[in-house]
Amino acid sequence: MSALLNAHHLTLELPIFLQADRSARSWFSTLWGAAFDPPKREFRTILDDISFSAAEGDRIGIVGRNGAGKSTLLRVLTGAYQPTRGWLDIAGSRQALLNISLGFNGEATVRENVILRGTAMGLRTRQLRELMEPVLEFAELGEKANHRLKTLSSGQRLRLGFSIATAVQQDIMIMDEWIGAGDASFIKKARDRMRGRVDGAKIVILASHNFSLLKDVCNKGLVIEAGRLEYFGSIDESLKEYERILQRAPVASPAD
Repeated sequence: MSALLNAHHLTLELPIFLQADRSARSWFSTLWGAAFDPPKREFRTILDDISFSAAEGDRIGIVGRNGAGKSTLLRVLTGAYQPTRGWLDIAGSRQALLNISLGFNGEATVRENVILRGTAMGLRTRQLRELMEPVLEFAELGEKANHRLKTLSSGQRLRLGFSIATAVQQDIMIMDEWIGAGDASFIKKARDRMRGRVDGAKIVILASHNFSLLKDVCNKGLVIEAGRLEYFGSIDESLKEYERILQRAPVASPAD
């Protein structure tokens, strides 16, 4: 099955809640305001009319200032956010590597968390049962399979999350920065796994501030400034355009 990802005029508006400044009021007025003066809701445009196309073989790097809307765009591409206007044409399975701890429960066992996290990724229970031992082996947690997650170290939890998130090869990989997880002894294995998954994907979308990584992985680039698409083209020209943008004064970003 061929893969494609086409974004058509993606626009996303999200509510924000603004509270009136109560710092100059008396303590009684402050308490009264906290109880009876609710924040006002406004809508802001976080992404504004973004269109681009990705075909098989494309590796697209997304660059922009902090708060420009990169992570928000990734969430729209994964389906976590539905665009207010515009639409996506997608063919092929998607793999989102945005939050590798999503779906974890500290009270559940390591084995149970493989099911929980895998289910959050959209994997079927039968598939997860088949993946259970390979996931535990890669994470080096076979002996702790029946321990509660909260008893693991932070490094062990990262290894588990990474092992689950990269257990299956998907057609389209969508990543917020390059994931490397765990302690020093695990990092090389994680890098090799990531490189294998990227090489095996038909389309890759990667948001990163690492120019060397983007030049190494990507053939195209997408530049976002204040929620708007500034440039879409070759990765080299995209990075040059981003550097030019950095020389300008920042534009107020709706994603901030």
